[in-house]
Amino acid sequence: MKSALKLSLLGALVAASVANAQAADAKNVIFFLGDGMGPSVVTAARIYKYGEAGSLNMDKLERTARIKTFANDAQTTDSAPSMAAYMTGVKMNNEVISMAQETIAKEPGRDANGNLGVDNCPAGGKSATTILELAKAKGKAVGAITTTELTHATPATTFSHICNRNAQYAIAAQTVPGGTGYNTALGDGVDVLMGGGRNHFTPWSTSNRNGRADGRNLLNEFAAKGYTVAATKAEMAAAPNNKKFIGLYSTRSHLEYELDRTAATPTGEGATQPSLTDMTLKAMAMLSANTNGYFLMVEGGRIDHALHGINAKRALADTIAFDDAIKAAIDKVKETDPTLANTLIVVTADHDHTMAINGYSKLGNPILDISKGYRDGLPAKDADGKTYTTLVFGNGPNRPDMRADISSVQAQADNYLQETGVRLASETHGGGDVKLLSTGAGSKAFKGTMDNTKVFELLKTALGL
Repeated sequence: MKSALKLSLLGALVAASVANAQAADAKNVIFFLGDGMGPSVVTAARIYKYGEAGSLNMDKLERTARIKTFANDAQTTDSAPSMAAYMTGVKMNNEVISMAQETIAKEPGRDANGNLGVDNCPAGGKSATTILELAKAKGKAVGAITTTELTHATPATTFSHICNRNAQYAIAAQTVPGGTGYNTALGDGVDVLMGGGRNHFTPWSTSNRNGRADGRNLLNEFAAKGYTVAATKAEMAAAPNNKKFIGLYSTRSHLEYELDRTAATPTGEGATQPSLTDMTLKAMAMLSANTNGYFLMVEGGRIDHALHGINAKRALADTIAFDDAIKAAIDKVKETDPTLANTLIVVTADHDHTMAINGYSKLGNPILDISKGYRDGLPAKDADGKTYTTLVFGNGPNRPDMRADISSVQAQADNYLQETGVRLASETHGGGDVKLLSTGAGSKAFKGTMDNTKVFELLKTALGL
């Protein structure tokens, strides 16, 4: 009898243990992704804004981990498989968006207008379920916001499945509830979507030459499904918080770099575009209306673009804007969840870049300046007697055959392009590990050195999915 009672009690304890293991730590998750924000970018941005001894807002998060980023077929990943690893737990080939590991990337074809509007992915491909889809199925609100085109690789991995990241017209079609090509795993639709690239959602015309060849206006289809559709910061601010929402703030491509969006004479559409902080706070207000909680992905996507263009100043300015959005989000959460007992904040990057901090500059030397020696404060010289900048890139287009002197004025100008070691048409990603920082509910599990696929499992556990 005693033996039977012991077994019964043991069974009850095991059942309770399993139930507790599956219980959610976090009601809400905000996943911040700085595209291309490798360790040297984080350090340089810190110095740029706060000095060597200062701290970024992300630096103040309690937990830190180191993330391996390699792809299934590549030592150095692109954004599609690296972000998809976080969102699905599956290691994929370069260029593949949230599909099975064996999926081969197949470039889309040109449509009648010369755009990549023909999806060439083989029929019957197996998708990999995303954390956003799991959260949606659990009754949570979900959102994805970015400073890039909404159909760009990073945001696309949260809500779409396709064999090639460049099939952006097909990716757009996957977001429209009930429409042709819709990703039915999204249920009644992603609750909040924001970014650029309105052309992928609207018909081709002489004034919209990068528009859709199929004649569909996906924004009208969204509106017919009850979404508020916005094109400007003002329209976003005026949108009700109790309706689904899509905001596309650029007609042709990505949002402006932060440096240009806030310039005295903004270029393009920057003057009407919201900041990443604006978008983050509005998305949180909308998603918080769901009493079951939410999952929100926030991408600072143009960090990566500036690095590819070897323009360190714009990369650092966009990193600071990303960091400001993190602080704003945490401050907002703490108004109702002071100890983050119900909210998990995760901040990471999808991959590294080749930017390096170069030379032995004196303390306090502006990070964008030429290197000035820590002993004498004088401009440092290379073996040929020429000055050089503190920030350089391992590869990219600016490798002069004969180096010339660089002045402080040149080096710190908005449009200065850093010099590179290997001449390539565009700077590449780097293969190094990246940092992950976290705080709040469930954050204790994010520690040590992890493969990027492990992050998905930890997110899933934290949300009790």
